[in-house]
Amino acid sequence: MVVGDDDQSIYGWRGARIENIRQFTHDFPNAQTIKLEQNYRSTGNILQAANAVIANNPDRLGKELRTDGDSGEPVHLYAGFNEMDEARFITDRIKDAATKGTARSDIAVLYRSNAQSRILEEAMLRAAIPYRIYGGQRFFERAEIKNALAYLRLVNSPNDDTSLERVINIPTRGIGEKTVEKLREAARSQEISLWQALRNLVKASVVGGKAGKSMAAFVELIESMSHAGETLDLGELSDHVVTMSGLIDHHSKEKGEKGQARVENLEELVNACRQFDMDELDLDEETEAMTPLDAFLAHAALEAGTNQADQFQDSVQMMTLHSAKGLEFPL
Repeated sequence: MVVGDDDQSIYGWRGARIENIRQFTHDFPNAQTIKLEQNYRSTGNILQAANAVIANNPDRLGKELRTDGDSGEPVHLYAGFNEMDEARFITDRIKDAATKGTARSDIAVLYRSNAQSRILEEAMLRAAIPYRIYGGQRFFERAEIKNALAYLRLVNSPNDDTSLERVINIPTRGIGEKTVEKLREAARSQEISLWQALRNLVKASVVGGKAGKSMAAFVELIESMSHAGETLDLGELSDHVVTMSGLIDHHSKEKGEKGQARVENLEELVNACRQFDMDELDLDEETEAMTPLDAFLAHAALEAGTNQADQFQDSVQMMTLHSAKGLEFPL
């Protein structure tokens, strides 16, 4: 027995292709095909909308989902001007539903990929709507985003010890823990930053072999990106950093859907930098003079420091469509 669904593509990264299903009937002409078209969860209106959308796929074999249940409420569509307008519409709907007595925990916001959560998270925070990311992390808490931000912090201030320790060997470049400990010892003994100690060790060729070459290459990388930051705007700089640091290439080579998701998250970080508007921030006199990179890093730190709602708090549930399988929400 073989099971397949010509209307799903979530396992394309594993080699699942519609051609495999088509070829099966040719390879095994006597096989009996049984279509599972009865739906026990969705309403008639939802299935009618789903059937109308998927019918536009010319490669499918064809089936018509049906239900014995009621038609249910109509399916509503809102076409936003852009993703920010879309997020505002969603938060307005949530606030309206909450004032009419709907519990926030009965509301779910679904999106295709985790990278799309950033705009929605920011809109939720601005609207003071508590939320939880179901089965995942908030955007600025994801490892690949923390790594990219660490590189941006080094571009902004190479003497940031925490950021340097985080990414000196990410992606892997042959700088092991023993080498990093030598770096720490040099910094402590001379009472200087890790960056200053690193440059001194490279200049004096204290560390030899692959580790020494990798340290020299890392110094050159940070200096090169810092120099680029003098002429590039925030969006261009972030794109330059996630590319030149090797983060995009590293995650592109990862097998499976996680690698693709991490690349999408990094691309969304670049989008966030391009869309970043200092005028929307509530800056005091001391911070008004900040550069766009300074302001964005401060904004990211604030977002990362804002905790999700507690597990049992009445909060909106946010998740990917894939994570939502088997779950039900009134709104």
